[in-house]
Amino acid sequence: MKRPNLVDILRWSGIAVLTIVLSITVAVIIIVNDDKMPTLEQLENPPQDLATQVFSADGVLLEHFATTRRTYAPYDSIPKSFINALIATEDRAFRDHWGVHSMRIVKAAVKNIFLGDREGASTITQQLARNLYFTAEQTLTRKIREAWTAFQIERRYTKNEILEMYANTVYYGRGAYGIRVASQVYFNKQPIDLTTAESAYLVGLFKAPERYGMDDSLGIGRRNLILGMMLESGAITSDVYGRSTTEALAKPAAKTITRGIAPHFVEMIRQQLSRDTDGSIENLKGYDLYRDGLVIHTTLDSRIQRYANQAVEEHLAQVQSMHDRTWSWKRRSQLLNALVDRAARKHASVLTAAPEKREALISRLKKQRRFIDSVALTVTRVQTGLVVLDPHTGAILAMVGASPAAMKLDPAGRYSLNHVTQIKRQPGSAFKPFVYASALEEGLRPDTEVESGPFSWTNPSDGQVWSPSGASKQGGPMPLRTALKFSTNTVAARLVTEHTSPSKVAGLCQRLGITSPLRLVPSIALGAVEVSPLELTSAYGGFVNQGVHVPPAAITRIEDRTGTVLYQARLPRLVNDAISPSVAAAMISMMRGVVDGGTASGIRRYYKGEAAGKTGTTNDYADAWFIGCTPQLVCGVWVGFDDRRIMFTGDDGQGGRAAAPAFGRLMQRVYADPSIPYRQMRFAVARDSTDSVSVDMMINPPTEQITDDTTQP
Repeated sequence: MKRPNLVDILRWSGIAVLTIVLSITVAVIIIVNDDKMPTLEQLENPPQDLATQVFSADGVLLEHFATTRRTYAPYDSIPKSFINALIATEDRAFRDHWGVHSMRIVKAAVKNIFLGDREGASTITQQLARNLYFTAEQTLTRKIREAWTAFQIERRYTKNEILEMYANTVYYGRGAYGIRVASQVYFNKQPIDLTTAESAYLVGLFKAPERYGMDDSLGIGRRNLILGMMLESGAITSDVYGRSTTEALAKPAAKTITRGIAPHFVEMIRQQLSRDTDGSIENLKGYDLYRDGLVIHTTLDSRIQRYANQAVEEHLAQVQSMHDRTWSWKRRSQLLNALVDRAARKHASVLTAAPEKREALISRLKKQRRFIDSVALTVTRVQTGLVVLDPHTGAILAMVGASPAAMKLDPAGRYSLNHVTQIKRQPGSAFKPFVYASALEEGLRPDTEVESGPFSWTNPSDGQVWSPSGASKQGGPMPLRTALKFSTNTVAARLVTEHTSPSKVAGLCQRLGITSPLRLVPSIALGAVEVSPLELTSAYGGFVNQGVHVPPAAITRIEDRTGTVLYQARLPRLVNDAISPSVAAAMISMMRGVVDGGTASGIRRYYKGEAAGKTGTTNDYADAWFIGCTPQLVCGVWVGFDDRRIMFTGDDGQGGRAAAPAFGRLMQRVYADPSIPYRQMRFAVARDSTDSVSVDMMINPPTEQITDDTTQP
């Protein structure tokens, strides 16, 4: 066999190279001429973003995602410091290339292939092309389209016009597109008034907007890195660099922040849809929540929401005053010192200081009376989470995710912790209805008597003894109805160990929609588990809805900008027959006694209509609960503190005092408003023939008069 000579090798190599080049050329020609490329008209008139609108069920506009997106900042109103930061960070050769930086592509390819480093090669113009016309999918086809479009943009626009379009279309986090919106959201300024440090901060958001925009320490670190790039490129002097890296983040005054009536509800939807654009909601994949002018219809009732806001604000003002009178730091100096130290280490002046100066600054802050007082005030701020559901459809009708007073002190209040969905706390005695319901499933009745005196249980596996407090003072047999009314712990303990079991209680809870993991131990009877206010409230809905649980829902319909329906929810959905109608009716009957003369009787100062529910108080008085029901609604209220080491003082932290009155205030308003489609009515009786509770007992249970919780787990 003849061996190929050098001439043959060169000839065949040349043919191979030519074939590859021709193939690539043909592929590029096909790609850049397909129907997914922007047309000449689209290049001359870039697409205009439309804000998403969020509406309540009664037609009130709750929020825009990027309300002022249509506002535009011309090049002359964009500060030079922003332009310099943008170029220094994203594309230092911007003024010299024609849309694509070939050497940068080669460099990035070498690093990606040989060093394993992920490095982007997109120029500012390519990023603009992607922002205007394409998605962020990581495919070669998209990159070819992006590069060709960048070339076309460079042919039609000047460099300054490209920078102007980029600054006005890029995403800055918090629903803000464009430098004018971002300047208002983050600094309450017009763009031209931004300092060099603020310009660098905004440019720093491009890499991970939500991450850097939410965490000040990360945002400052990213800002200082960009300032270093500006210094290296000659865009700023060393003096400007020194001043800018130590500049504190200037938060806008709280009174300048515009919030809707349901900020946490709206933010919950925004987060849900931001995740669901991957296709979790059918027909939503490919739509941009901030650009495509979607119209989102929700379950929220604006009238109930406004009343919820008013009820919470009025009630928490009293609770805060009560707590401030009884709380003292004298015996808690060690805790205060730890809290002050933590706050000092997160202070902006410390984060922006040189490493060798930080300890001295921390020490100085810890000695400042004003700083110490501000920390003490912040950590003792009473927080809350309140949610109202329609138990028959699962519709979320109102949501208050944080204390109104705390929101006013938080410039980013819209994005603060949602105490309805984002916390899990022990519910205390508010968990007992599930234990009682499980006992009823085992054959007990509301009038079944159980010993109420002191109780001890020995764990057969390790011999440990559990002796919960909270026995009745008189002891002796007590009807279940009375035990629940007075929240007698030892009766609940006997139920879970002698008449049902932790596993059966947990199974019932799961059928009622509680998804948090529950420890299968006897103390489950006293609420020694952690759940969110939303799931606990939703679970109570099964009692009102004759044993049927319907999961919470917030969105009813989503339309595109032309009115075409992209998503239609059919409520109720995923209905689950959790417990029998007779058990549900019996539980409502017993929980009516809690309101009419039991631990939640304080509600009657405000609301006289049909109501049932259960209070909850943890044994350290850190969490106060009330989950209440009317025949049409279920409402959950949690009151406590963000730091679990802060707690109420004694009886002030009982669920009947710290949480239940908010329910009473709210329901009084809801049922007094003729425009709201809820009228006074009685609870439904069991719909089957196995009910062991008489209709008269359900409608008119016997009552006794007490004022507050008498026991806690």
